[in-house]
Amino acid sequence: MILSRKWLKDYVDLEDISDKKFCDEMTLSGSKVEEYKIEGADITNVVVGQIKSLERHPDSDHLWICKVDTGGDCDEQIVTGAQNLSKGDFVPAALPGATVLNRKDHCIEKIKKGKLRGIESNGMLCSLDELGLTLNDFPYAAEDGIFVLGEDCERVAGKDIHDAIGYNDTCVEFEITSNRCDCLSVSGLAREAAATFGKDFNFQIPAVKKGHGDVNDFLKVNINEPEKCYRYTGAVVENVRVKESPRWIRERLRASGVRPINNIVDITNYVMLEYGQPMHAFDLRFLKGNTVDVRNAENGEKITTLDGIERRLNSNMLVIADSEKPVAVAGAMGGEYSGIMDDTTTIVFESACFNGISVSRTAKALGMRTEASARYEKELDPGATMNALKRALQLVQELDAGDVVNGVVDCYAKHKVPSKVKFDYKWINNFIGIDLSEDEQKAILAKLEFTFDSNGYVTAPSFRNDIEHIADISEEVARFYGYHNIPNRMLTGTAAGKLNERQKFERTINESLISCGCSEISTFSFVSPKVYDKIALAKDDKKRNSVVIQNPLGEDTSIMRTTIIPSMLEILSHNYNHKNESASLYEIGTVYIPTKPGKLPEESKKISIGLYGNNADFYKLKGIVEKLLAILNTAEYEIAPVKTNPTFHPGRTAEFLINGKILATFGEIHPAVAENYGIGTRVYLAEIDVDTVYENRLAERTHKALPKYPAVSRDLAFVCTKEIPVLTLQKEIAQAVGKTLEAVKLFDVYEGEQIEKGKKSVAFNIKMRSADRTLTDEEADAAMKRAVKALEKTGITLRA
Repeated sequence: MILSRKWLKDYVDLEDISDKKFCDEMTLSGSKVEEYKIEGADITNVVVGQIKSLERHPDSDHLWICKVDTGGDCDEQIVTGAQNLSKGDFVPAALPGATVLNRKDHCIEKIKKGKLRGIESNGMLCSLDELGLTLNDFPYAAEDGIFVLGEDCERVAGKDIHDAIGYNDTCVEFEITSNRCDCLSVSGLAREAAATFGKDFNFQIPAVKKGHGDVNDFLKVNINEPEKCYRYTGAVVENVRVKESPRWIRERLRASGVRPINNIVDITNYVMLEYGQPMHAFDLRFLKGNTVDVRNAENGEKITTLDGIERRLNSNMLVIADSEKPVAVAGAMGGEYSGIMDDTTTIVFESACFNGISVSRTAKALGMRTEASARYEKELDPGATMNALKRALQLVQELDAGDVVNGVVDCYAKHKVPSKVKFDYKWINNFIGIDLSEDEQKAILAKLEFTFDSNGYVTAPSFRNDIEHIADISEEVARFYGYHNIPNRMLTGTAAGKLNERQKFERTINESLISCGCSEISTFSFVSPKVYDKIALAKDDKKRNSVVIQNPLGEDTSIMRTTIIPSMLEILSHNYNHKNESASLYEIGTVYIPTKPGKLPEESKKISIGLYGNNADFYKLKGIVEKLLAILNTAEYEIAPVKTNPTFHPGRTAEFLINGKILATFGEIHPAVAENYGIGTRVYLAEIDVDTVYENRLAERTHKALPKYPAVSRDLAFVCTKEIPVLTLQKEIAQAVGKTLEAVKLFDVYEGEQIEKGKKSVAFNIKMRSADRTLTDEEADAAMKRAVKALEKTGITLRA
């Protein structure tokens, strides 16, 4: 919202408040100022000049030599090529050293003394363009020529041009939050300013003089959707005289960022800015049956709006219709023939209040968000429609823009119940941390038009739809008491928040992986469909079935990922191609699995660990995964080789399994996949299912006392086929040895000439210990025999 300080004077006297102080204090009281600008600040040393004489340039057919009175001791000689000047005209004269706009080159131009074809010129006469103005600001000015000041300007030679033409307003831009629609108006911000600076707020109910006839003879209104249109008020003006608005209206509209058009359109825009209530003016001759019917559109119904675009409507959209067709999209934009034309004679002023959600959805669906819809979206006050309508009629009479017909049509379908809250000044003091008396708090609230009753309740004004709780009342007291005046104090009370078990679990994952030397990364959950090709998934792989984003930023972010592997590979690729010699990274991310149409996808957490360089290999990655699972106290799991996963190397990949569920898949990335990501070295990656690990964690961690008796060790070597995992042998040995087993460690794997082709030799160190005595050699040997016998049953032989 852009506020004109000149306009603000109509409501509150702040002559003694500087622009800087005004902006600072308004921001402190809750109305945040983004910036302020002074109109025409780039235009300097330009004054009103009067043409005293005009002579042809002796060496040019189009140049004129002008003697110009600029308020000095003598007239200035200025040469110009303009052809629209006459003796006695008052024009903007830029004196040497002045700055004006050069819109052709988009820059500020400094004026210097010079010569034009040998004749000295002490300055320049300015057009509207060079002052930063347009024909909308001064419709009578020449489009291609010098700006000749009209009677609506102060035509005094030597007067600063800003003051002479009303080009000296201060425009303050506010950031208005969505809950304060009342501040999207001059009167609303004036109310805030009056409360901020302790001044009187001068708001007067508009007064309309008696006109002629009866509005009910001209207009009938029906509201068929009271949940979407709370109130509709209408008035009629006959004998409309369409012309340009007076300078003071054009000035205020320009300062507020609105382009003046003609007196009728300008009145509707003026009222919208002044009261925050959007308005529209219909040409009555295009309103068939002189009827306004507020209804839902029919599916497939069409309307061509004021911007010339034909729009297809549906039954969820509210329209303003006559007896035959829609003439406006409610709350957004009028129809093609609803606007004001040069030959318009009778108009209907509309001031209505529509449901904010309905307007927002319609404007978004039709792609036509306007100043009106932006206000309606925030839920306006139905009580404001009548004052806005009367203000428009008052301006019609003041500007002699037409003849007002007596009366208004007022259909009030849904009244708003003012918000009422129990007032407790002690609670407010304690909540804010201040010490104000009840009367002091009430005085602050009274300035904002809050009222009090005998039952101890405070009632918010109808335009404050953000008041629901006493905390909202507290905010009003706090911001006008002054946030900077509230004393600092320590927080009191006991914090009840704590991490739940799942949060503790995930925090342990982070701490463990960091302790393993990994750095955390975070990637987007949406990816490109092409990533599935890059990790070599089969065309029928179920992981290709992804959640598709309806309004993606682009093809590269158009689906939700079903695997976290591509995200890790992208980051590893980025590091590798930026000459980082090694990387050890991890991420805890979410994947999304589609369910039934219209249902939310299943979400699950995955851990990805990625390594390359710096002695990275399969066993280092395996060690990190095993260490993590050990810290998380995961139940006993099995290991199995993986040869069918196309993303990984078929001979260097494994899985950890528990009860048939995959805890983790880890290994070397397939060279072709690494090449797809531009990684020219071996890459190792693990994907761990967080949910499965969490479900299979042991509730308690057990510890054993330090042993009192010595251990007994034996070494055994076996010959088996290459396909048998070492873990299978370890489990068989452990089961056969029994309770005295302390550890089984692999210390050698051999394949060579002394071993049959297709087989391998694996050697284990087996450590045994008893908690209550020293084991004998006979007990240890017996345990070894049981282990050998157990393995021989599966076709594994003891190596000679």
